This record gives sequence, C-alpha cells and structure tokens, in this order.
Amino acid sequence: MIRTQPIRSLFVRREAAGRDARQGGAAAHIASSTNGPSSKSPSRLLRVALLSTLPFLAFSSFANADVKADEVDYPQTLSGNYLAGVIAHGDHDIAKAADFFARALKQDSANQFLLGRTFTLKLANGEMEEAMGLTKAVLAVDPDNLLGRLASGVYDLKKRAYSSARKNFSQATGGPLAQLSDKLLSAWALAGANKVDEALALLNELQGPDWFDTFRTYHAGLILDMANRRKEAAERFAAAYKSDNNSLRIVEAHARALALAGDKEGALGVLDTFDQTANGSPVIANTRKLIEEDRKPTPLATSPQAGAAEVLYGIGAALGRDGGDEFPAAYLQLALYLDPKASLALIPLAQLFQQIGDYGRAVDVLERIPEDSPLRKGVEIDIALNYNALDKVDEARAHLMKLIDADPSNLEAVVALGNVLRGRKIFAEAADVYTRGIESLGDKTGRAYWSLYYFRGITLERTDRWEEAEADFLKALELYPDQPMVLNYLGYSWVDKGMHLDKALGMIEKAVELRPSDGYIVDSLGWAYFKLGRFEDAVPELERAVELRPEDPTINDHLGDAYWKVGRKLEATFQWNHARDLDAEGDTLATIERKLKVGLENATSDAEAPERAANGK
Repeated sequence: MIRTQPIRSLFVRREAAGRDARQGGAAAHIASSTNGPSSKSPSRLLRVALLSTLPFLAFSSFANADVKADEVDYPQTLSGNYLAGVIAHGDHDIAKAADFFARALKQDSANQFLLGRTFTLKLANGEMEEAMGLTKAVLAVDPDNLLGRLASGVYDLKKRAYSSARKNFSQATGGPLAQLSDKLLSAWALAGANKVDEALALLNELQGPDWFDTFRTYHAGLILDMANRRKEAAERFAAAYKSDNNSLRIVEAHARALALAGDKEGALGVLDTFDQTANGSPVIANTRKLIEEDRKPTPLATSPQAGAAEVLYGIGAALGRDGGDEFPAAYLQLALYLDPKASLALIPLAQLFQQIGDYGRAVDVLERIPEDSPLRKGVEIDIALNYNALDKVDEARAHLMKLIDADPSNLEAVVALGNVLRGRKIFAEAADVYTRGIESLGDKTGRAYWSLYYFRGITLERTDRWEEAEADFLKALELYPDQPMVLNYLGYSWVDKGMHLDKALGMIEKAVELRPSDGYIVDSLGWAYFKLGRFEDAVPELERAVELRPEDPTINDHLGDAYWKVGRKLEATFQWNHARDLDAEGDTLATIERKLKVGLENATSDAEAPERAANGK
C-alpha cells in the first residue's frame, strides 16, 4: 500500500552535497503500460526531422529558454517544434515539452504520435481541460488506451455519469496496472450508483500480485465506511492493517475504525506503533488529537469521487517511487482533478517535480496545500528547501526563520535552516541557528539530539572556534557513542592538529569499520595515515576511497600525493591530472596545478586541512 513520508531531501547544490557527505552530515548522505498513440512510431516526416541539423540548432535554444512555443518571434517548423519538444522532454521539463508537442500537433493534426505525446504530457502537467479536449481523438485512434480511458472515465465520474465511467474504465488495457485501475475505479463508480454489494463483488474479482490484496481490502473498507456499514468496514481495515501496517492511510483508517467501535486505547496503540517506525506524521498527529478528544471520526472517503481520487493517488504515489515522471504525474493530476481537496496527492506530485529538478513547480504544488491542513507545517520546510535548490537563499532563510520564530523548539526547521546556511558556507549564522535549537532543548537530552551538536561543531570549527567545536563533537559522542560521522570529523581534526594521535586514529578506523563503503570516511583514514607519515598504509586506503568515490577531485588528489611519496611518480601525475579534470576548484585546483609543475615537495599540498576532511575542498 502507499507510504506517505514527508519530503525531506536537502536540496543543496552539488558541491554542498559532497561537502556534507565528507563531513558525514546526516543531512547529506508497477507494471508496464503503453500510451496508445504516443507509443507508435513517429511519421516519416518526423523521422527525417531527427536527422535535420538546422532545426535542431534553431530550436534547441528555446527548449531551454523560459518561453512557450507561441512566444517565439521567428517562424517555426513542424520538425523544429518536435525536436524542441524532444529536447525539453529529455531535460524532464514537462511543461515545455507539452507546449512544443502541442504546437507541432497544430501543424500536423493527423499525426497520431504527436497526439499521444501531447495528450500524455498535458495530462502529466495538469493542463486538464486541454488534456480532456484531446481524449476523444486519442480514443478514436486507440480505443484501449489506458490513460485515455482513465481520463474519460474520471471526467464521467466527476459528472456523476457512473455507468459511462465504468464502461470507460473497463476498456483500458495495459497489464496489471490497467487491471488494478479498472477494478478499483469501477468499484467506486458502482458505489456512486448505490450498488455497494456489486462494488464489493467486483473487487473480489481483482486477481494479481499479492499486493493487490491490500488495495482491494482497503478500498472495500472505504466503500463500506462511506455506506455507513461501519462494522464491516472495520473488519476490512483490520485485515488491510494486518497485511501492511506501515501505510499511513491504512493506519489512519484502522485507528479511526477502532475509535468508532469504542476501542480508544487500541486506536492510540496503532498510532503509537506507526510513530515509532515513521518518526511522526502530521496526519497521524491530527488523527491522534481527534481520538484523544473523543471526537467522532468521519470516513476518509465521503464520496465516490474522493474514493476514486484515493485510488489514483495511491497508484500514482507507488509508480512515482519506482521512477519515471509522466505516468505517476498523470495519475496524481487525475486524482486532483477529481477531488481538488485531495491534499495528500500534492505531496508525491511535488516529489516528482523535485526528482526531475523542477523545484519551482514543486513550490507551486506545495503552496496549494491549504493553510489549515495538518500537512502544511511540514510542507513549509519543504518549500524552503526547494527555494534553496533554486538558489533563492534569502527566501529559504526567511521562510524557515518565520517557523523558528513562531516555535523555537521546531528542531526540524532549525536543522533545515542551519544546514542550508552551512551548505553555503555561511558558518557564523548557521552556528547561531543551531544554538537556538540547542537552547530550546532545556533539560531534554538523548540520542535524538546528537546532530545539533555535531552540526554546530562543524560551523564552529569552520569559524576557528576550535575549543567550542571540540566540546560539541564530544557532546555529540556522549549522546551517540560511536557515531561514525562524528568519529571521522573529530578524529581527523585531532590528527591534523597533532593531538591525541593514537585515539584519533582509532576513532577514524572505527568510523571506517562502521561505514566501510563511505568513500569520504575511507579517504579520511588514508589521509590520516599520510599525515602521520605512514605512506605505504595510506596508498591502499586511498585507492579504495577512489574506487568508492571516483568522481571526487580531492580523493584523487590525495591518492596522487600518496603515490608520489612511495615513488610512483608517473601514477601520481596521472591522479593529479585526473583530479584537476574532475572540476577541482579554489585552493585545491591551485595546489594541484603547482604540484604538476614542481612536484609535491615544492608545493603546499596540505594547506587546506582539516577542510579536506570537512568539505572535500
């Protein structure tokens, strides 16, 4: 079933992500279907267009520009629009791809390939009126088209034309995905026509992989709950929960059913179990409050439209986790078209846009979640992180500071803002943010808070406040002994400063034992050996680090230094050249270029330590 988790990727620039990984920061580191017409081969004209250099050069520019096809000042050709659409699609820019394919379709309205691509992309982009306007044409050339039948059926369902909706759903083809979509959506169409028992009988016909059972049982429970057959609904929810107790919606439905049956203690126990594994959820927190206050829970789906949207949301979210963007986006957009209040569908839709790098669209989607929604508080942090990914640091900072000022104990916002600032080397301000979070703890202590001290320690060390930084690292280890990232950072810092050498090396070795596949930590061990003059020991560790992180310029640079020290100077030169070509920058690049000219002995190869251990520079 569907597991809805908060969006918590730290959207920082690539170099910041590498830096966090080197620091060891916690912040860093269904079945196949066809589109009908869109899956058919392009026409001969379009195949010829693929070989045309001139249109490619002319139109690739506005595939990457912030303009729509009809805003370009000079004449366009069918082949140019098509190629621009291909380029935009390759860049995962759904909106621009939809625009260019639509323009090409206007120039060749009989082209089935262009019809299919335009329809699918318009649907995935949420341009529902345009997509619905193409549905009849799509089904005219491919009557079994899955997305075409889904869109047509959803349109009927929205208009309460339940018989027509079911007919559309039943004609979709495309393997298990079409079978699952047909039976679940048709069941909701029957429920809309007050044919609940027929809906349940249809669900019983659903056969397929084991996980089909969870969908079938859960939606049977929702249909029974909407029909006010609460006892039968509770039995279905209990069965679904037994099958999958990690699904947010199943957990919520089961807890609500228990509360309605008078088992308040059992309902709260279900929520407690989920919170222990999912680290909390605003939806579950809202349900908990409702049950604790003895308020009567309402059905999760109060209409056939909401129930069908739940189907589309659930399948779309599952497809999105398996990769791809068009199909899961189409399912999620259909869910929102059918039930604009289906806020849960906005979360995986925003995740899809984040995955393809369209952070602006992700912000737009998340902003659609109502202010009074229990999801909104967590979403505010995600909006800020998307602003950071867009290099809108001021907006990200303001967004997160507003949350922290309203609630200084909001540690999620504190860590998010601190990590944004730290990732952009605004270390002093980041330290102040982490300090606010630590001060809000009061007498609270425990492993959960180790990262606050660790992150603040990094920012203090970066601002030359070593004694305070060291105290924070030691505090982090007190809260979480043998935490590999802290062991790595503190151990390397001690080695660099010539302090507690035996203990420091032991800490780094322990970190490698705990994280043997972490190239940055393995690099720290090799570089510690190098700093201690144990060059023969350094080489194999640094070679392994390069195998784990071949794209990292600093690790390749370290291996070059070690090769030089053991007399393998030709290999050292190769590694330095390779490190330079991997986009080394700043002091690292300058040092590499000096070593290539004058050799290691006449170049300052360790001037940046311990920053190397901290951020890969």
